[in-house]
Amino acid sequence: MEELDFSKPAREPVRAPAYDPAIALEFFSSAGKPERVPAGTRFFAENEKASRFFLQSDRMYLLLEGEVELTAKGRPVGSVQANQIFGEMAALSEAPRHATAIAKTACVVISLDDKALKSALAKKPEFAIMLMGTMIARLRGMLAAMTQVPSAAAQERDSRVFDKGLLAALARGLGDQVLVRYDSGKVIMVEGQVGALMYVVLEGRVVITLRGAVVQHVGPGGVFGELALIDQSTRAADATAETDCALLAINRNVFLNLVKADPTFGVSLLSAVAERVRNMAAGVN
Repeated sequence: MEELDFSKPAREPVRAPAYDPAIALEFFSSAGKPERVPAGTRFFAENEKASRFFLQSDRMYLLLEGEVELTAKGRPVGSVQANQIFGEMAALSEAPRHATAIAKTACVVISLDDKALKSALAKKPEFAIMLMGTMIARLRGMLAAMTQVPSAAAQERDSRVFDKGLLAALARGLGDQVLVRYDSGKVIMVEGQVGALMYVVLEGRVVITLRGAVVQHVGPGGVFGELALIDQSTRAADATAETDCALLAINRNVFLNLVKADPTFGVSLLSAVAERVRNMAAGVN
């Protein structure tokens, strides 16, 4: 990552918009080209990640024309209409596909692999805010419908979002101006409060609790508080310093500048949010 002053305001709007087909089209078109797909083409299959089909199954897609049918365990579970994105959850989280996607009619799509995704994020970083906003809306809906709290063990694998190299680059690029420290036992954020910052753990550990139950322990390279950063809503959980810790406190302007400077940051955070949604869905179901 370049040594940049990430504190400067971003030129792009920083509000987290609802899904906007025009933004999605600009984003996908910046790094991909439309492809015509005949009816019956299988884009990807349930529980698969290998790139065996006409279009690579590790890609995410924007449907421009036609209709795509989604099935799971041999049964229809939904459909994708024109101007909608599909396949993003597994592509971002590198988890098995939860459904099979087949062109119900002749279709036109734009698909992005990992390299193209990073290229597009560098050009259109505001798309990351929008996509995370749609995923976070889904996550908040599941939280509202949840009857029991997921276990901490189920959430533990989410802890590290940024590897050591990217974490060190973040610390160098952001500097002391965003560094905050909390002593062990200090409350960092409270469920229901309005929040405008997300946090990256640089040193120590933070415990996340939901309705009084521990759901996650976040160590170095881990992230928390990103929900309120993106959708400008209230905190979804409590966070307390489990040990003495050092955190990077990041606002939305800084977030967009980070995505522009190094799209790997945006991909990593998108992946973390997608994985969190998948884990929560598994807990709810």
